Amino acid sequence: MTGYYPFRVGLQHSVIWPLQPHGVPLNLTLLPQHLKKLGYATHAVGKWHLGFCSKKHMPNERGFDSFYGYLTGSEDYYKHTRGFTYMKHFYNGLDFRRSWNPVRTDNGSYSTHLFAREAVDIIRSHDPTFPLFMYLPFQAVHMPLQVPQKYEDMYKDVQHSDRRKYCGMVSAMDEAVGNITAALRAKGILDNTLIVFTSDNGGQTLSGGNNFPLRGNKATLWEGGTRGAAFIHGPGLKYPKSINSALMHAVDWYPTLVAAAGGSLDGTIDGLNQWPMLSEGVSAPRSELVYQIDQLDGNAAIRVGNYKLIVGPPGMPDGWIPPPSEQSLQNLHHYENETKLHLFNLKADPTEHFNLADVYPDLVAMLQNRLAQYRAVMPDYPDNDPRGDPANFGGVWSPGWC
Repeated sequence: MTGYYPFRVGLQHSVIWPLQPHGVPLNLTLLPQHLKKLGYATHAVGKWHLGFCSKKHMPNERGFDSFYGYLTGSEDYYKHTRGFTYMKHFYNGLDFRRSWNPVRTDNGSYSTHLFAREAVDIIRSHDPTFPLFMYLPFQAVHMPLQVPQKYEDMYKDVQHSDRRKYCGMVSAMDEAVGNITAALRAKGILDNTLIVFTSDNGGQTLSGGNNFPLRGNKATLWEGGTRGAAFIHGPGLKYPKSINSALMHAVDWYPTLVAAAGGSLDGTIDGLNQWPMLSEGVSAPRSELVYQIDQLDGNAAIRVGNYKLIVGPPGMPDGWIPPPSEQSLQNLHHYENETKLHLFNLKADPTEHFNLADVYPDLVAMLQNRLAQYRAVMPDYPDNDPRGDPANFGGVWSPGWC
């Protein structure tokens, strides 16, 4: 949404918890704000999780014409409520709204279905004389693992209950994407629509996900926690149905989509315009990326070319976790590693089995020096503030307390 690495704007540590009075800095121009300058109608459907303690942090103040979804990081898929424990007190409230107004009428409806329905309604009512930008971060497949039984029943051969539910959640989302695509076709705009589908991190192995044979888990610096998959579909692609393994970071989507929309950016951000690479197949502009610089966790990681350096603890769980069976996986989730430096050649060793830090000390020093050249601000990670208690806002997680 910003084109900046999280460590540039103070959001590199953990996540924004429901009672934390902060969010994406208000001095930054978000992607929808820039697209509005290009004449786009902008709509957000699904998960926000970029801060909501003040009205200025809300989606409608950050470039979106409309918003339908939830503000925190996770919640019940049917009740649309979020609970949070702080200082032994349990805070709980509704977290579902249409722009500024809480939605109390969708209790019992599965969020994947609701978000697909909203997206379809937006497409049907859209004035095609204006370009459309829709940001649709589904709740699926984030925990808690919840899905209508008919989707779980599609995977009766999967013995592990979490994995079975997870697979069902993926199929429910796949169906939703199909319904949205059909709505674009019926509207007559599919052939002029660029669709981007992307993950935001590796799978959570403790909740049905899996990254095997890659190492590690969501929230770690291993490839299993950081490497994602994506596809694009639409006009302007010279080589459709092709596979591209060029280096790209999530921050690149901002300048890439602006370029695809015919715009350009002033100033310098961390993101690089990958549209020529994606559309024409030319060489990728990125040969380097920073995974993380977190002063509170005491870790950092950088990749230059094929080499990746991890400084400090990479995160847990570690190891290579195979797809789950009915037996417990806990013995696989506590692989201990006290090494402070890890160096891998990701081209030769994408699964990070062979630490080369002692073999190439000069390369380690070069990568450490390169990492030190990045200007990382200290994490903005304030204490929880009980003023955000939903009880203060009619039982609804709401802005107005920071």
